[in-house]
Amino acid sequence: MSELKDKTAKGLLWGAMNNGAMQILNAVFGIVLGRLLSLSDYGLVGMLAIFTAVASALQESGFTSALVNKQDAADRDFNAVFWFSLLMGTGLYFVLFLCAPLIASYFHQTVIIVLSKVAFLVIPLSAIGIVPQAYMFKHLMVKETTVIRISALLISGLVGITMALLGKAYWSLVWQQLLYVSITSFGKFSCIRWRPTRKIDFTPVRAMFGFSSKMMLTTIINTVSNNILTVIFGRLFSSSIVGCFTQAYKWNTMAYSLVAGTVAQVAQPVFARVTDDDRRLAQVFRKMVRFTAFLSFPVMFGLAIIAREFIVLTIGEKWIPSVPLLQILCVSGAFLPLHTAFQNLLVSKGRSDAYMWGNIGLILTSIGTILAFHSQGIEVMVAVYSALNIVWVSVWQVLVHRLISVRYRDMACDVMPFLLTSGIVMLAVFYGAAFIKPMFLRMFVKILVAALAYFAVMKLAHAKILDESLQYFLHRKR
Repeated sequence: MSELKDKTAKGLLWGAMNNGAMQILNAVFGIVLGRLLSLSDYGLVGMLAIFTAVASALQESGFTSALVNKQDAADRDFNAVFWFSLLMGTGLYFVLFLCAPLIASYFHQTVIIVLSKVAFLVIPLSAIGIVPQAYMFKHLMVKETTVIRISALLISGLVGITMALLGKAYWSLVWQQLLYVSITSFGKFSCIRWRPTRKIDFTPVRAMFGFSSKMMLTTIINTVSNNILTVIFGRLFSSSIVGCFTQAYKWNTMAYSLVAGTVAQVAQPVFARVTDDDRRLAQVFRKMVRFTAFLSFPVMFGLAIIAREFIVLTIGEKWIPSVPLLQILCVSGAFLPLHTAFQNLLVSKGRSDAYMWGNIGLILTSIGTILAFHSQGIEVMVAVYSALNIVWVSVWQVLVHRLISVRYRDMACDVMPFLLTSGIVMLAVFYGAAFIKPMFLRMFVKILVAALAYFAVMKLAHAKILDESLQYFLHRKR
């Protein structure tokens, strides 16, 4: 137990460093590129996101989770998945290459024909890194993952900025993505001992497909859910409006990924190690939920109250239409890391079917409701989408309760203190700082006062998760 606790703590520490550094760098590069590029540039690239994401899910096919969950995973298992992913990724690229004119016609953007043919190269490139990522994930190689991802982001970000300065417009974003994926895929190979062989045997793939197919379908559904608004907006509105939504969605995703990514890197491997002991699993899971809520609500609500200042001061006044969209997304974004925690537990228990059906229900409900409100405008559509994501936490809780008997009351006790404290603190700070005229000073005061107030309330309330988090960060034990 002590060894697992230590690995979990170190994993959370490195996970936090990984995601923290990644989000900071993404923010820096995003700010620079946001000032250099137009609303339309972001809109055009954003329209293609769903196609690359769905293709990536198909080529991965859930085998990463299957390999992590398989206790006796051997080299032949990794080899089979590697060749399957690479062949699938290559095939999907050529299919999308041929479909480029149809995609351009749907969005009424002829420039997408050439743009997509280059952008879709990310699919076979990412396929190369699937098995190395599974290997590193299974062995909790969070430190190595951190180094690779940060290096890739630095190089690709600098190249993207250079191209933007040279007037390459949307190509800056495309080549930034291609370089990032290439460096991470090949970098992971340099950190592991395993190497693929020329012998291709898909027998292990067939053995894992019962589990992985549900994961694949679920990932596709998640991808569609995350990108459905862009697809709908791309058809209904101009590329500039789509660009505003893409910008808001990007900052929201970066913020909640800071939390979700920290937990996700260690949650499933840790859950998998205690999956045979439901009582202990419930304890570990609830602790993960508390840690997630402790970080997620202040981070996301905090971003919501500084959204206007942040957008104007960083990427400029031309992006002001994205402010209300970002604020709406931040509210639901606070709950999305909880989705991740619930989903990881379901997967660790081998219930990829429950994971799949939970997401199918969410995407079908989302599509139906969004289309019903399409005449009300973009902000109403985003609000409806966000509300559904909040409500769906209850659905995940019901599914988890059936496995480990974690009651709704237990979840409420774990989540509500952080939700209410964050909400009250952020609202008080938002209205309290409204009288400050200089925008930079107002944002600075909001961040400082909100952080100190939240920390003080947690200390006064003797929040155990705060003490434990500080101990992990400082490398101390009780």
